[in-house]
Amino acid sequence: MGQLQAQHGDLIFIHSVGCCDGTSPICMTKGDFYLGSRDEQIGEVVYMHNSNFSYWQHLQIIIDVSDGLGNSFSLESTENKSFIICVKALQD
Repeated sequence: MGQLQAQHGDLIFIHSVGCCDGTSPICMTKGDFYLGSRDEQIGEVVYMHNSNFSYWQHLQIIIDVSDGLGNSFSLESTENKSFIICVKALQD
């Protein structure tokens, strides 16, 4: 992510809702993505459509990176990398 920040500036992740790569985090330059009225900030740089929140609220979301092309809308695809979501159950 540091390499992308150096190239593009401030970044955000969007956990989208829909059919295309719906569970892939999309990395975008902050300000270059229109956040809708139902997109909520759930982390320091992570936004999620509020219809997904009930499914994810009991989990810790960890964004990791792997080699290989993932979501073509996301900035890391130009580096042959892919951001993926990993989760851990929150402890009470």
